[in-house]
This record gives sequence, structure tokens and C-alpha cells, in this order.
Amino acid sequence: MKQVLVTGASRGIGAAAARALAAAGFRVWLHYRSREEAARQVAREIVEAGGVEPHLVSFDLSRREEAHAATARLVEELGAPDALVVNGGITHSGMFALMDDASWDGVMGTNLGGFFAVARPVIKSMLRQRKGRLVLLSSVAAQRGNPGQVAYAASKGGLIAAARSLALELAPRSITVNVVAPGLVETEMLEGAPVKELLAYIPAGRVGRPEEVAHVIRYLCSDEAAYVTGQVIGVNGGMWM
Repeated sequence: MKQVLVTGASRGIGAAAARALAAAGFRVWLHYRSREEAARQVAREIVEAGGVEPHLVSFDLSRREEAHAATARLVEELGAPDALVVNGGITHSGMFALMDDASWDGVMGTNLGGFFAVARPVIKSMLRQRKGRLVLLSSVAAQRGNPGQVAYAASKGGLIAAARSLALELAPRSITVNVVAPGLVETEMLEGAPVKELLAYIPAGRVGRPEEVAHVIRYLCSDEAAYVTGQVIGVNGGMWM
């Protein structure tokens, strides 16, 4: 049975991706940081829908050594995953000139550092298997910019750059690396955002649903996506760039 590690899977896009991949036949390694009950609820929903019971794992993506060690243990105990979905991350809103070091380091350490910590042991196992799928979650903010989110946009833009280079490294081993860049999606990150004003930039005239992003993630993790690598796929309702 295929296995997939989904980070930040207790809510939002991560939870939707976990459900979609479980429905596609994957056994999900369901990662969360602190929302254990929410993660268990996602696991229950997967089982109730006929999926294999997920393996729950908790660690803090911002703590690089902890995240790396926990992921390495997973790979050793459960075998090489067939796919990795790097979804977990945080944001920070505020003027760049007023941003403190801790806020900047927190966003970078979680969004970029977390990717580095988790992806290394997974990729090593995929290299031995000569196959695998990596899907990194970026954001429309990394593509078009967003005032008040310089650190978040920089970290998500870093994931795009990393994915493009990593795709070139791993393609000879039949490992694909792609990015999904959601626009406005119905998640907690929309809280406090001027949604009505932003709708003017979205031809579809609405915000997206987590499931609509999850469908793209599921495809990129499938065998059918074997010739798709190094790509950035926007799921944003046609949002103007």
C-alpha cells in the first residue's frame, strides 16, 4: 500500500489533502503540531469513509532537529513513503519595517526550515527506492506579493525556488517535485483578511474550498503525474497577477 506524509494535516488544506489521498488508497501519516483532537477527528473521518487508519505523528516544524529526527524515525519504522506533502506553515501580518527578529525567524524557521528538516530523510528514502512524489504548498502571495506579508511571501517564494532546483536533481531517479500555490481559500488564514475587496481580483468571484486544492495535490501524488515536475500550479480562481 502506498504511504504519504502530510504535514499540517489537522485542519484546512492539509486535512482536505489527507482525506483526498486516503480516498485514493494511500495510508496517511497525519502530522500535527498541537491540535491532537482535530487530527484525531480527521483520522476518524478517513476511517469512516472507508480509508486505512492514519498514523498520527506530532512534532514542531520550527524545531529543525526535532522535526528531522521524528521524520527519520517514521521512515525507519514504516518504510519509505511514496509521497510527501509539505503543507504545514505559519503566517505573520504586519508592516515589514516594524517586524521583529523573532517573527521573521519564526516564519522562515517553520515554512522553509520545516521543509528542509522533513524533506531530507524522506528524499533519502525515495532515492533508494528510485521513485517518489513531493508536493510543496506555496501561496499566491509568493507570486504576486501581498502588503503586510513580506516574511510569509518570502518563505513561500523560497519553496518555489527550492522545488524547481530539487526537481532537476531528482528527475533522473523518477522523483517529481511540484508546487501548489493556492489563492484565497476558506481556511483560518482568511480571518481578518479584506475578502470583499480581494474578490475584485478573482475572476471566479469567490474564494476556493480546501477540497479544490486537495484534488490537485492528489493528482500530483498519483502515478498519472509521472511526467509533471518542476511546476507551480495555481489554484486561485484566475486571480490576477
